[in-house]
Amino acid sequence: MKKKLKNSFKQGVVAFTQSEAFRKTVQTLPYWIASVIVGFVAVIYAEIFHYVELFNLYWMKKHPAYLFVVAPVCFLLGWWVVKRFAPYAKGSGIPQVMASIDLATPKNIDKVDKLLNLRIIIVKIISSVVILLGGGAVGREGSTIQISAAIFRIVNKRFPQVLSINVSKKIMIMTGAASGLAAAFNTPLGGIVFAIEELSKTHFTQFRNAIFTSVIIAGLTAQTLIGSYLYLEYPPVSKGDVPFSITVLVILTGILGGAIGTLLGKTLIAVGQWKASLTKNWQHIVVIILAGWVTALLICFVSVDATGSGKEAMMRILFEKNLEERLGEWSLFPLRVFAPIVSYSVGSAGGTFAPSLSAGASLGAMISRIFEVSPEHINFIVLAGMVAFLTGVTRAPFTSAILVLEMSDRYSTIFYLILAGLASSFVALLIEKKSMYEINKESFIHRLMEEEKIEYLEQDEEEPETPKRNEKKEDAKLDNTNTN
Repeated sequence: MKKKLKNSFKQGVVAFTQSEAFRKTVQTLPYWIASVIVGFVAVIYAEIFHYVELFNLYWMKKHPAYLFVVAPVCFLLGWWVVKRFAPYAKGSGIPQVMASIDLATPKNIDKVDKLLNLRIIIVKIISSVVILLGGGAVGREGSTIQISAAIFRIVNKRFPQVLSINVSKKIMIMTGAASGLAAAFNTPLGGIVFAIEELSKTHFTQFRNAIFTSVIIAGLTAQTLIGSYLYLEYPPVSKGDVPFSITVLVILTGILGGAIGTLLGKTLIAVGQWKASLTKNWQHIVVIILAGWVTALLICFVSVDATGSGKEAMMRILFEKNLEERLGEWSLFPLRVFAPIVSYSVGSAGGTFAPSLSAGASLGAMISRIFEVSPEHINFIVLAGMVAFLTGVTRAPFTSAILVLEMSDRYSTIFYLILAGLASSFVALLIEKKSMYEINKESFIHRLMEEEKIEYLEQDEEEPETPKRNEKKEDAKLDNTNTN
């Protein structure tokens, strides 16, 4: 009897381990593990960023003259770390993720590891924090997306070797990016919509379970560590009828935000291309020192709002009761547009997501001041400005609207946010068909292809190495497999 039970149990275990249900359950393990790691890393990175921003506000107000030394030194260090250890860690990080998704094919999978690896994670965090410490107008959210995609890629590489689990690399990278955005802003829907609108060329049904699970786990991990929170808390908005004039101003804000956001993206691309044309290290050093001094001048003689992600300025615009302090100086909007350009010229790590939101908030405040919008309706224009400017930079109107909606928890504004995003997107497409991220993505892919050509020429007719495992063949199968 015992022997029969034992044999039946063994047969049951074997049958279960060979079943479709077990296969799918085991395939989700890499997503779960990577999502938990992303949640931890995103929270640690966010806390470091937060405390550095608070420290900056303290010492920059107390000893502003120190900036003329600290800013150039920090900018140089942030640039050198990227140049020396991880050149593909520079900038926002979103173009690198987009390039990785395009390159996640059997032929080009090896190039993905140059864009997403452990060194990228470490350098991305160090460089962006150092730049922030020097007064740079950078954010952490775009960087978190690349960091999260790199974590998912690392787990994706390790697990097949341990448990012989085959998971699509392209879907793993997309899911990692979505989880990173969700954890960075505490916006799970925003992460999902971002993956669909900005990253995916694959039908949603092929990765819906993976992305839902990963976004939820990463978000819950972050909330477990720091509690439930809203990025923009609960900005007050009018609960009564909204006059038609506000709708008109929302459209106007969308048009201006889309145009200026697009022009900012084109400027950042031009600055990056110009800096890439510099062939001597001393030329880069001169540019970086000048960028540090310009940043110091902006902070010392214009406003401390020139530094960091701009979240302090956003919160003041949304919540300050004193109308003059709430709307700020006329210089706030041009300051929040120009400061990220100066920081971007350094060539270090640092995102443009939060700086775009702060620029959009200051645009909304400026329009509210010009048209003398009543205090209870100002936040309609401010939130619309955030959506519009972010759409101008990213070309993702629905992601922008959902992000701002989730960050503020103001569902009564949803139609105005979508309207601002659509108006912004329409104007942005008239100015430039491709977003800054798409153009930079193509640049990264071109650079990787050029590096491959150089490596091929330097091989000197050596025989190619045999792959350690048939990863490329596995990928060719997985790209055509439904991973529900």
